[in-house]
Amino acid sequence: MNEEPLPGSDITLSQSQERRLHPWSWLFVLLQQLKQFIFPLVALLVFGGRGSRGGEWAALGPAIAIGVLVVISVVQYFTYRYRVGRESLSVRDGLLHRTLREIPFARIHNVVVHQSLLHRIFGVAEVRLESAGGQKPEAQMRVLSLADALALENLVKHRGRAAAADTGQAPAADSLLTLPLREVIRLGLISNRGMILVAAAFGAAWQILPEDRMESIFRDGFRQAFGYANHLQLGWLSTTVSVVSLIVVAVLLLRGLSVLLALLQYSGFRLSEEQRRLMVERGLLTRLRTSVAQRRIQAWTLQEGLLHRWFKRRSLRIDTAVAEQQNQGEQRALKELAPIATPAVCDQLVQHLLPQAQWPRQDWRPLPVGAWWRLFVPTAVVVVLLAGVLTWHFGTWGLLALAWLPWSVYESRQHARRAGYALDTQLIAVRGGWWARYWRFAEIDKLQALRLSRSPIDRRCGTASLWLDTAGATGMAPPLRIRFLPEAEARALYEQLSRALARRRLRW
Repeated sequence: MNEEPLPGSDITLSQSQERRLHPWSWLFVLLQQLKQFIFPLVALLVFGGRGSRGGEWAALGPAIAIGVLVVISVVQYFTYRYRVGRESLSVRDGLLHRTLREIPFARIHNVVVHQSLLHRIFGVAEVRLESAGGQKPEAQMRVLSLADALALENLVKHRGRAAAADTGQAPAADSLLTLPLREVIRLGLISNRGMILVAAAFGAAWQILPEDRMESIFRDGFRQAFGYANHLQLGWLSTTVSVVSLIVVAVLLLRGLSVLLALLQYSGFRLSEEQRRLMVERGLLTRLRTSVAQRRIQAWTLQEGLLHRWFKRRSLRIDTAVAEQQNQGEQRALKELAPIATPAVCDQLVQHLLPQAQWPRQDWRPLPVGAWWRLFVPTAVVVVLLAGVLTWHFGTWGLLALAWLPWSVYESRQHARRAGYALDTQLIAVRGGWWARYWRFAEIDKLQALRLSRSPIDRRCGTASLWLDTAGATGMAPPLRIRFLPEAEARALYEQLSRALARRRLRW
């Protein structure tokens, strides 16, 4: 039997023998399927007991469904095989409908080793191998022993050439960033994950519970709250203090929940680099370990909000061309290189990972001075329409909404003052925002599309906007675009980038 030693590990993976999942894999597959069917099973158990026959199905239905899921999970264990080749990984599964997949190591963009608390108890891990594009991972192994999971991760890192390239110990991974406990707490205070969780819980409750039940809960709750307030017979000052106190308590509770979520998700955060590959480990109860080759990074985003500036912190995120999937709301792809760090540390990371690019930039080109009104017009239209609706319902008091217009003018001027772009032979960068600021940039070699657009207002004003697209871009990240440029400047920039892309090979 041919064995291949892995650098930095005494674990070996057979290149000639097919391997099975861990014997406990059927249990984790069953639990995953139960999560997907939990609501139908509960509905069958709760609402299926009406009538004599319904009562029988209420007892037997869920038991039969769980029995079927157990059989499916056991069958998957016995039919799922994988084999490690020299340059690829073979995956075979299926009983009646059989599939065989050959996955070249060079095609794998991202490796995720996931361990929940239950995984850690059983000493196993889930492995996901992701590539560019597609809606599913190239392979999802649920579950392997922790030793096999780490060995497979190590093998993919070295892309099947570990034995030929190095017969000894691999160089130790260099730690680029770690987050101590105080930084994780700062991240929780800055982020708004608590509000997101509360909103998600509210949305789930609204979907699960009947609509009339939700309305009665809110109606009765407000009625009792106002009744209790009237019973106390508080003056206007006491009422104001009470309302403000309730708001402060709610904000503190939400921030406390955000800190708790940050501790669960980012405790033990460590960003390391090994042979031009980045790896992130994080999590308190559930440990997530994900890695990506540096050449797979498509774009970079630096962000800071108002709370970031108060704490003198920023965040550094990247786009990678892998399938965008989440598991129970947890993002598994490597997206955050620095969830929170000082501006100097973020700049040092960029300088280390992009040594050929100049960062931070000093040659920002601002937008034209008169661009602020283009940012102001959409807000002004919305405010005027809102004022009209409020005036129609409440009379002249609705005109108070127009008081927002002076603030909108000031805000638009600040946005226009900060917006700009920078370009050299290696990098294209844009910046924007005022209340919440961002810097987004990409290597010119990673650009996949250019688009010059002109709206009717652009044609009237003699301006144009340039949109730049990279693989892996999502709607959550600020767009890589340059707006409101004079038409001649926008076309010259478009031609310059087009010639540069035509001479270079796309790297992704």
